[in-house]
Amino acid sequence: MHELNSILQQSLYLVILVSAPPVLMALLVGVLVAVFQATTQLQEQTLSFAPKLVSVLGVLALAGPWIGSQLVRFTYHVFDQFPAIIR
Repeated sequence: MHELNSILQQSLYLVILVSAPPVLMALLVGVLVAVFQATTQLQEQTLSFAPKLVSVLGVLALAGPWIGSQLVRFTYHVFDQFPAIIR
């Protein structure tokens, strides 16, 4: 049972770790666009959505290999621990 709790804890940590770069980029771009819109009083809906979409896709393209390697490494770890989980 301890092994299962450990794997669940590691999986939650991994989810936070691999989702942090796109979420933080969306937050940063969202704040910058909001400041720009407040400064210029330009309230266009696509102006807030398009830059966030492009920046998150860019971060995912750059961080994709790292995210994939983290997920594969964790999957191998879970499969290695599988006999201990079944007991």
